[in-house]
Amino acid sequence: MNQVFAAINSFTKPIHMVYVKAFNANRYVAGIGFSSLITLALFFIMVILISLGDSGLKEDNSVKLADVVMPEREIDTFMTEVDKPDKPEEQPEDIAQPELDLAPLTGLDVSIAKPKANFKAGGSFFRDGEYIPLFKVVPIYPRRAQERGTMGYALVEFTITDTGSVEDAKALEGYCTNSDPTDPSAEFRPCTMFNSASARAAIKLKYKPKIVDGKAVPVEGVLHRFTYILDES
Repeated sequence: MNQVFAAINSFTKPIHMVYVKAFNANRYVAGIGFSSLITLALFFIMVILISLGDSGLKEDNSVKLADVVMPEREIDTFMTEVDKPDKPEEQPEDIAQPELDLAPLTGLDVSIAKPKANFKAGGSFFRDGEYIPLFKVVPIYPRRAQERGTMGYALVEFTITDTGSVEDAKALEGYCTNSDPTDPSAEFRPCTMFNSASARAAIKLKYKPKIVDGKAVPVEGVLHRFTYILDES
């Protein structure tokens, strides 16, 4: 280590002595000259370093790929011309409503007196008129009367609403007989054997409501007779 310092000192000592003598003679000239020498020395050092750095670089052995160019090609489409949909079929005509079979069962006479229709021409869409029966129910023959062979009838009073339904049904009177009640010679006696069955059947009756001035109105005090006849066969 001492040898290294001694070598550096032997190299720089003459330069130091020259600088001191020049500085004593003219310090401005000495400063300019010394700075020029330092600048020149730094320049040579930079040149040497650059040359050494270039020599240490490795050669570029990488291979440059050629530019990839896709060839032009036509693209086939799978869509074919779509046919226009056919026009929708015409809607079927309205289905006619089934006709109601209002015929009574064999052995029971539940006929209703046909009301008189009173239609008046007017400007309203609904013409005025009396109520019309649309649906009637055959009452259940009471088992007790059937076992005894009793026949007869019951008179029921009720109200027809503005919708054609029946409400407030009640039996006013009932009569029993041992023979056909439609026979003029039949002998009747008051009884209540058919009242309950007749009132229950009356509730299920359906009517076209009465129309007054183009509007449906309820009708009170409507009477209906249910006749009970046993089938002799």
